[in-house]
Amino acid sequence: MPTFGRLVGAICFGALAWYVSLLIMPLFPEGTNLGWFQELNTAIGLFVGWKVAGPRAGTGYVSAISYGLTTLVALVVMGLFFNSFFVMIELSLRKRYDGAGEAVTDVFALFIEHGMMMATPEIISTLLVGGLVGGLVTEFFGRRFT
Repeated sequence: MPTFGRLVGAICFGALAWYVSLLIMPLFPEGTNLGWFQELNTAIGLFVGWKVAGPRAGTGYVSAISYGLTTLVALVVMGLFFNSFFVMIELSLRKRYDGAGEAVTDVFALFIEHGMMMATPEIISTLLVGGLVGGLVTEFFGRRFT
């Protein structure tokens, strides 16, 4: 059921994903075609904000910190997985893999590679602060308009 807490959670974590995507884009090698990178991450942020943070709105400000960080972890894991999956699909269409097993295992190698690439102090601090603020803002509006 749609609630204001779900809406605010989706907006907060969608905006966080959009901004962090902007921070990550310069870290890719020159000439990398990122395609729908920013849009995909924003959609994932909207989804996890709606499904993870939104339903927990109204449970208290201490809980807001907890579900803000939980939503943040879900956002990062899903974002890394889906982006790695789409890179694997792109590489498999170029016949870079000998079989399906190699392609599937490469998803996890790409997951680790992209995770290491985004593990900069600027991105990590932005994610942590954004997750905390996103949880607190979701809680604030979830309490006010329930």
